[in-house]
Amino acid sequence: QVQLVESGGGLVQPGGSLRLSCTASGNYISVNTMGWYRQAPGKERELVATHNRFETNIADSVKGRFTISRNKLQNAAYLQMNSLEPEDTAVYYCNYRDRIRDLWGQGTQVTVSS
Repeated sequence: QVQLVESGGGLVQPGGSLRLSCTASGNYISVNTMGWYRQAPGKERELVATHNRFETNIADSVKGRFTISRNKLQNAAYLQMNSLEPEDTAVYYCNYRDRIRDLWGQGTQVTVSS
């Protein structure tokens, strides 16, 4: 089994920053893709950023503001979010995929408001 633990959401003013963390524990496989998706009220879940050893994908809406990074063990993913906008308000979900499983974290709320 693999467990995902997310942290780092919260309330921030426009222009502020937050850092999300997601760690996979248990029988994870180091060759994997980890990343973040988000879902705003009334909208579908959308990709924010994903990363594996071969490529990084970042949504156009957050390019230049958000950065995804990984640790050496490849069992954690971090999303540094700068210059946050009210439109970034959503529940952010961590995703972990390897050759045998596709898992979601519990979600963490990010609210950008003055």
